[in-house]
Amino acid sequence: MNSIISTSHISSSNYHAFEYHTSLTVFRSSPSLWSLRFCGLRQEAVQFSQLKNRLVSGALKKRRHYVSAAASNGSPSKRKFDYDLVIIGAGVGGHGAALHAVEKGLKTAIIEGDVIGGTCVNRGCVPSKALLAVGGRMRELQDEHHMKALGIQVSGAGYDRQAVADHASNLASKIRNNLTNSMKALGVDILTGFGSIVGPQKVKYGVDNVITAKDIIIATGSVPFVPKGIEVDGKTVVTSDHALKLEFVPDWIAIVGSGYIGLEFSDVYTALGSEVTFIEALDQLMPGFDPEISKLAQRVLINPRKIDYHTGVFASKITPAKDGKPVMIELIDAKTKELKETLEVDAALIATGRAPFTKGLGLENINVETQRGFVPVDERMRVLDAKGNTVPHVYCIGDVNGKLMLAHAASAQGISVVEQVTGKDHVLNHLSVPAACFTHPEISMVGLTEPQAKEKAKKEKFKISVAKTSFKANTKALAENEGEGLAKLIYRPDTGEILGVHILGLHAADLIHEASNAMALGTRIQDIKFAVHAHPTLSEVLDELFKSAQIKFH
Repeated sequence: MNSIISTSHISSSNYHAFEYHTSLTVFRSSPSLWSLRFCGLRQEAVQFSQLKNRLVSGALKKRRHYVSAAASNGSPSKRKFDYDLVIIGAGVGGHGAALHAVEKGLKTAIIEGDVIGGTCVNRGCVPSKALLAVGGRMRELQDEHHMKALGIQVSGAGYDRQAVADHASNLASKIRNNLTNSMKALGVDILTGFGSIVGPQKVKYGVDNVITAKDIIIATGSVPFVPKGIEVDGKTVVTSDHALKLEFVPDWIAIVGSGYIGLEFSDVYTALGSEVTFIEALDQLMPGFDPEISKLAQRVLINPRKIDYHTGVFASKITPAKDGKPVMIELIDAKTKELKETLEVDAALIATGRAPFTKGLGLENINVETQRGFVPVDERMRVLDAKGNTVPHVYCIGDVNGKLMLAHAASAQGISVVEQVTGKDHVLNHLSVPAACFTHPEISMVGLTEPQAKEKAKKEKFKISVAKTSFKANTKALAENEGEGLAKLIYRPDTGEILGVHILGLHAADLIHEASNAMALGTRIQDIKFAVHAHPTLSEVLDELFKSAQIKFH
């Protein structure tokens, strides 16, 4: 997925801000740093007093022996710089790059003009998981049939809106502090102010502070995309940034876009008592998912709930509630552009994706022109200039390059860049990066959808096969009375190569990593079939899935 942003609603609705959702990443550092890892971030720094001296002294030893070797992105220079590496943007991507750089012995600085943690920590993955956790528990407590089947009697489940909002805010604050402390403990210099490139290997931050760097990483992230004609007041017409504050729970809310953000918020709002109306530009809901998963998700996550939807329409105009009037939404046909209907609702959430943030970055000073708003890069995240040539010593990672708008993808890209600037060539396989939607039950995926795999097979002249397993056959899922779910494997029967895995079911976001790691490491199905899984666990869903695949060697 190379782009989610355009002036139309279709492309943004199709992908819906992949950056917003994180999953566990493969630990790429030494074991001594495992306690600092967390969902593409680093975990709570609970042992800094013990780790700091050992890690920093080790990093300093590496730094003394560091030799500039970024042969793949500019020639080594004998000039002395203020820093080996300067990162503009302290979100998940910048954070991941900074800590890996310190591990490699690089003198590193990170510049942040907003708050540490970026979108994911402050206005995305982290606070949304807090709201979803509350929504999930409310949904379970309110499901009388489910509880009765487990022999549990519950009555009068309720919630305190402000306490729920505080839980989300406090979690974001906690993780933000952990990230800040982890960088400080390992010797990363945190510089405050907006950063911009003022010339080759030269960065300005704040009012007039200028520093030099051997290499520069752009990691400025993204902001919510609001289509033309939509007036956001932050109260009754909101983006995900506003909605995560949970300042009120509307009786009826329209959600524009049925991708990841829209689907997750529908899960939260319906659990808290709201009625939801989806407005989707394409002809089907959840267009970014594998079609079979979308169909099942609609049956499980949409149809049984207080949700209705309009597909094949644009929200051409949205007016906030004022003077006693409700939020007004004009719907036009996506093809004919004719007015179809006007909705009157209590609130509207705009979930039409995200736009790259490049304002004031100084790209013109290195002859770089954005493409559809994104900073152009090659497969090694090296920035390309207006003529398509690599700009020496400048890289770009995360949402702002548009490769894959996921927080953990940004972190992985940052780690890949650090490998390169320290002399080891590395190319990230984006098809092995998992994604997840934290609804109840969850959805996760990695690799190609079935239509994408068929298209690739036709082009490259090979055959694909599909294997499926149901959560209804899993002991642990049945013990939880959560047998609704499906796991789907798309693969090459002639080689055993995994092309894609899609899961809808209990803890799907955690289960996907066995598949994504196998794809990243190049493990074939005929080998992974011999892996042993504890019984009874949900991981056996994947075990059965791989074992059901039929490999036919020529």
